[in-house]
Parts: sequence; structure tokens; C-alpha cells
Amino acid sequence: MTVGRIIETGACVAEGADWLAAQVPEFARILPLCTPLPLRRSPAGFGALLSAIVGQQVSTASAAAIWGRLDGAGLTTEPAVLAVTEEDLRALGLSRPKARYAKALAEAGVDWDGLAHLPDDQVIATLTAITGIGRWTAEIYAMFALGRADVFAAGDLALQESARIVFDLPDRPSEKALRGMAADWSPWAAVAARLLWAYYRVAKQREGIR
Repeated sequence: MTVGRIIETGACVAEGADWLAAQVPEFARILPLCTPLPLRRSPAGFGALLSAIVGQQVSTASAAAIWGRLDGAGLTTEPAVLAVTEEDLRALGLSRPKARYAKALAEAGVDWDGLAHLPDDQVIATLTAITGIGRWTAEIYAMFALGRADVFAAGDLALQESARIVFDLPDRPSEKALRGMAADWSPWAAVAARLLWAYYRVAKQREGIR
């Protein structure tokens, strides 16, 4: 089993950005507008994925408020979530589906240390087998909690819209089309994602996002 490059520091991100700029003229054009790119690493483990579940389809502010209540109640660890009911979780602001997903995650018995040593595709497969964890969530975990340098969350709407602008596409690319584009950005696809996210913010400030 082979685990590829791990992004550990800002220097790793800068190395990947320089490589991308040398390979892709469009990235070379936008990179000066977006540097320094953020490291965006977070601690691995149960809490990172629970936080991702909390943040699904709600505003950043709402997610932060709900997470604050969970954290205040001590319900951000596997043993704690296992010990309560879905109704207890709902009382703190989780929707019925998210309360179910949180319980399913706690009950899945993920070997978090072992997961960090699996190849990217096996990480994604392991996580998406858990109720409530889709491919986007699994890829975000792989990119930011595990630091995988060659994972790309092609289902992300901001990435799709940024790619449309950067590459002057007639329409926002589909997840499949963007994943195909990202194959050319290997082995630094996760840095390409950081660059496209950063440029999305630049473009939104300049012209708005359609």
C-alpha cells in the first residue's frame, strides 16, 4: 500500500503551487493574486468528520453555533456520542438525519490511526461506507485532516465555479468533468483545490459569482 505525498507545512503548499504554475498557464496567471495559499490542516480523527457532518448544508455561523453546543456538552468524541441518544443530539441543534449520521459515525468503529496509513482510494472507500459520509466529505477529510496532496473534491460547487472562471469555460464543469481536469494536476491536486478556492474569493470580490 502506497500513501502519496503528505502536505504538512506551508512550504509543501508553496512547492505544489510552484509546480502547478509551471505546468498550467492559467494557474501561473492567478497564483500571484492568491499567495500565500493557506495550509488548511486540521487534527485527524472522529471530531473532524463529526464537524463536517454538522456543517453539511448549513451556514458557517449555524454550524459554528451547533458545534459550540456539542462541544459545550462534551459531545465531540466517539465514546460521548455513543453514550447519548439521537434525541439528545437533536436537542443541541442537529437535524434528525444528522443526529443519525453522528451516531452511525460513532458506531462505525473507524481505526483512525490505521486510516492515516491507507492509500487515498481506500480512505475514501472506508469513509463513504459510513451512513451520512458522502464522497465530498470524505475527500475534504483526506485533504485537510490527513494532508493528502493528490485528493481533489470535485463535487465542490465553489471549485467548479472557480474552474469555470479560471479556464474560461462556457459553463460550470460537472463533477465528472472537473475530476477529469484535476487528473492533470497530479500529484498536487489538493494544492490546485486550495488555489481555486482562493481565487474563488478573489473573483467573488471583483465581479460576483453567477
